[in-house]
Amino acid sequence: MDGFVALYIFMLAAFTGYEIIGRVPVILHTPLMSGSNFVHGIVLVGAMVVLGHADTTAEKVIGFLAVLMGAGNAAGGYVVTERMLEMFKPSKKGGGA
Repeated sequence: MDGFVALYIFMLAAFTGYEIIGRVPVILHTPLMSGSNFVHGIVLVGAMVVLGHADTTAEKVIGFLAVLMGAGNAAGGYVVTERMLEMFKPSKKGGGA
């Protein structure tokens, strides 16, 4: 595949993703985040499989970085989702006892 074709596909995917995500209603954002966290978990498993098959030092370094970034991405997604869910809980009023 030519580099310009790959760049064109990347730019088309980025534009399409931006347009689709920009039109998602706020109420659907949390369920979509949960789904994307699931996908990040699959990416993490794939990175671990690739790291397991790495032979050279360069492949091992790149595989380790992929696992590290995939784990951070998945964990960060769950943290963001949890914070978003906190927004939907009723706030506690001060006062009382």
